[in-house]
Amino acid sequence: MEGQDEVSAREQHFHSQVRESTICFLLFAILYVVSYFIITRYKRKSDEQEDEDAIVNRISLSLSTFTLAVSAGAVLLLPFSIISNEILLSFPQNYYIQWLNGSLIHGLWNLASLFSNLCLFVLMPFAFFFLESEGFAGLKKGIRARILETLVMLILLALLILGIVWVASALIDNDAASMESLYDLWEFYLPYLYSCISLMGCLLLLLCTPVGLSRMFTVMGQLLVKPTILEDLDEQIYIITLEEEALQRRLNGLSSSVEYNVMELEQELENVKTLKTKLERRKNASAWERNLVYPAVMVLLLIETSISVLLVACNILCLLVDETAMPKGTRGPGIGNASLSAFGFVGAALEIILIFYLMVSSVVGFYSLRFFGNFIPKKDDTTMTKIIGNCVSILVLSSALPVMSRTLGITRFDLLGDFGRFNWLGNFYIVLSYNLLFAIVTTLCLVRKFTSAVREELFKALGLHKLHLSNTSRDTETTKPSANGHQKAL
Repeated sequence: MEGQDEVSAREQHFHSQVRESTICFLLFAILYVVSYFIITRYKRKSDEQEDEDAIVNRISLSLSTFTLAVSAGAVLLLPFSIISNEILLSFPQNYYIQWLNGSLIHGLWNLASLFSNLCLFVLMPFAFFFLESEGFAGLKKGIRARILETLVMLILLALLILGIVWVASALIDNDAASMESLYDLWEFYLPYLYSCISLMGCLLLLLCTPVGLSRMFTVMGQLLVKPTILEDLDEQIYIITLEEEALQRRLNGLSSSVEYNVMELEQELENVKTLKTKLERRKNASAWERNLVYPAVMVLLLIETSISVLLVACNILCLLVDETAMPKGTRGPGIGNASLSAFGFVGAALEIILIFYLMVSSVVGFYSLRFFGNFIPKKDDTTMTKIIGNCVSILVLSSALPVMSRTLGITRFDLLGDFGRFNWLGNFYIVLSYNLLFAIVTTLCLVRKFTSAVREELFKALGLHKLHLSNTSRDTETTKPSANGHQKAL
């Protein structure tokens, strides 16, 4: 009997492993297909040659698609775990959800951590060096020569990173035991390196998310139709039509030899046509779309942002009085044993909405920063090098999203896998400083956003607007595209 029970247990374990592997493969396949369509939408069509470069581009495209799929998996990881916990808690004995268990959730977290390391340290550097390689001088040109050059560059990069980590470890913790632990490549070195990358990603989120939270109001204002209060759209369309006709006549009257003036007029005509299209869209919009959707979306954004700041403030108080509020060092009751929110399923749904909202805001804030403004992808006109840079940036942001959500107290779900083993998560001063900075910077960005009009009027009344003390005028420039790729209004 004992032998039969042991065989039965092995069979159950085998079937469980096969089922979990199949589910993980299907989920990743869906993410890979979606990522492929997203990248091909922005990839420059002129990169599609029929020679050696075409093979290199296809390989780089595959690696970039894999990385973007891993990034999407990292974003969905925490919401999927939260909703799975609530489903298991609500239907503990349901036969149709037996596949949804703690083993599957832990496996997804481990795979996300493994693939994030693989993409960040191996696949993306390989794709970039492989795309830029030409082969060593004196060797026969071809794919093999380019692969050889890429591998050599990867080895040199690995040695450089190894030296940097050694120097950093010597400066931070000058201990013989810690230095010897760096020899353990798999168990200590790579997790330590990924911990540093995660900290950098969280710091990048700390910079991008507050900017994105304030920028979201402008972005949604550009995408939605604003209410027409004391505006005559017919008159504006009439004026812009006259301007379009005047520009068209000037353009037809210029000689083709004046190339600079022709290009300048064509750009101005394109801007006028874009503005005319927006005015016609506002005119043709229904009354409920103009007067209901826009205010409702603005109020919803304000509520979500306020709730996020309030949760961070509550988390700061919990950190000061309760040790269990730390993101590392405590373990909850486990998956499917207790609800993570005092409001049950409603609270879990609110946490998921806030997590997605923070991720979207961080991406908007990332592309709104001047340093990363050139990273904005353009439809059918984005080079593979820029696609690789975007994939790496999104991977860093998405990998740090679960850590940031847990550190800020947006959710109480324990970080699983390597995500919960980062050393800096157990440092009280780092976690507290992170929460304080997020709350302060987000509040300042929101105050700056909603008081910009008052500041501009004060500057004009005092005659200080000529000194350019406020840079909010950038939001109303006529011909410059916005940071999210939409044309700004005149």
